[in-house]
Amino acid sequence: MDAFQSYFPILAALAAYLMGSLSFAVIVSRAMGLKDPRSYGSKNPGATNVLRSGSKPAAVVTLLLDGAKGWLPVMLVASYGRDWGLGDGTLAMVGLAAFAGHLFPLYFGFQGGKGVATALGVLFGVHWALGLGACASWLIVAYFFRYSSLASLVAALFAPVYYAFGDGLAWYSEKSVLLGISVISLLLVWRHAPNISRLVRGTETRIGAGRS
Repeated sequence: MDAFQSYFPILAALAAYLMGSLSFAVIVSRAMGLKDPRSYGSKNPGATNVLRSGSKPAAVVTLLLDGAKGWLPVMLVASYGRDWGLGDGTLAMVGLAAFAGHLFPLYFGFQGGKGVATALGVLFGVHWALGLGACASWLIVAYFFRYSSLASLVAALFAPVYYAFGDGLAWYSEKSVLLGISVISLLLVWRHAPNISRLVRGTETRIGAGRS
C-alpha cells in the first residue's frame, strides 16, 4: 500500500489535467446549439469569446465551469490530501496541471483557451481570500480602464504577490505553492501576448465596445 501511495501525487495531477482538459466553452456552446467559439471572434475557447455569440447565459455557465475545474481538484487536495499523504507540493502540482489542461486540452487537439477563469478557480482552491483578491484586482482595472485583457494581466501578476504577502495573515505560504502560482501567472502573461501587442498599439477592444 505504501509503495502504491507514492504514485498518488502523479495520479492526482493526471486527474486534474484531465479535468482541466474539459473545454467548457466548446461543450456548453454545443449543448446550447451555438457556434463553436473557435470559429469566430478571437477564436479563443473561453467565456469572453462565448459572450460574442450573443448568449450571456452560455458565457456565464462557461465562466463558472471553467473556474470550477480549477477549484475542485485543488480544494480536494487542500481539504483531504493529508489523509492520502498529499502535501503542499501535490497541491501546487494539481493546480498547475488543471490550468495546463485548459491551455492544452487532451480532448481538443491541445488547442485551449487563455485560462483566466481556471487560474482564478485554482486561487480560490488555495484560499478563498486569495481568489477574492485576484477578483478585486480584475474588477478594479476592468472598471477604470475597460480592458478585459489588461485586467487579467494585472490580476495574474499580483496573484503571487498577494500569496507571498498573505503569509502569516490569512495563510502560511509554502514555497511550492508560491512557485506554482508564479508559473501560472507567467503562463497567463504568455497566453496574452497578442493582447499585449494590441494594448501597446491602442487597438485592443474595450469591454462593451461591441462584438466582432
